[in-house]
Amino acid sequence: MIVKRTISKEAIKELPKALFPGRIVVIDTQAEVDEAVAYLQSQDAVGIDTETRPAFTKGQSYKVALLQISSDECCFLFRLNTTGLTPSLIDLLENPFVAKIGLSLHDDFMMLRKRAPFTPQRCIDLQDYVRPFGIQDKSLQKIYGILFDEKISKSQRLSNWEADVLTDAQKQYAATDAWACLNIYNLLQELKQNGNFELAPEVSDSHN
Repeated sequence: MIVKRTISKEAIKELPKALFPGRIVVIDTQAEVDEAVAYLQSQDAVGIDTETRPAFTKGQSYKVALLQISSDECCFLFRLNTTGLTPSLIDLLENPFVAKIGLSLHDDFMMLRKRAPFTPQRCIDLQDYVRPFGIQDKSLQKIYGILFDEKISKSQRLSNWEADVLTDAQKQYAATDAWACLNIYNLLQELKQNGNFELAPEVSDSHN
């Protein structure tokens, strides 16, 4: 596999859309949180992401509304605006045996800590992880485009994540983001183990 160093916004626009193919479960009660976490604690690695209701007024801000945690088969959407950051979720974030894969995890954790203090363990930030593979882009959309020739839609990013009921489009968007992080990690792990990749040659002009 030839790993490109970078990809242009124009090239991404032409790619087919990536969609999480698994089961999406919305979690908004304490009992559901504990049940979902019990499953996630059995995984070797999970993809992780958050969504926060956008603030359109100066000085206004909201706490993280949604925490998405995905295995290969199932993505759980934890509605933190309903449940809060529960002890079982904190246990998962602090579990040194489950790798948490994300992008800009520092920012996600900073926002999550506004709900409850915790010390995350075994976290892998893809912005650092992709470097040895020669990938210079930092956004999830571009990294995913380079590795999978698919684009991650950003159309729901500024939607209301505290709405009474999440739309199907919101659920699919949120799940795809978390799962995409895990998907990237799994592919890079495979490439690292079998060495079956080479870097694309350097390009002198830098239109990206």
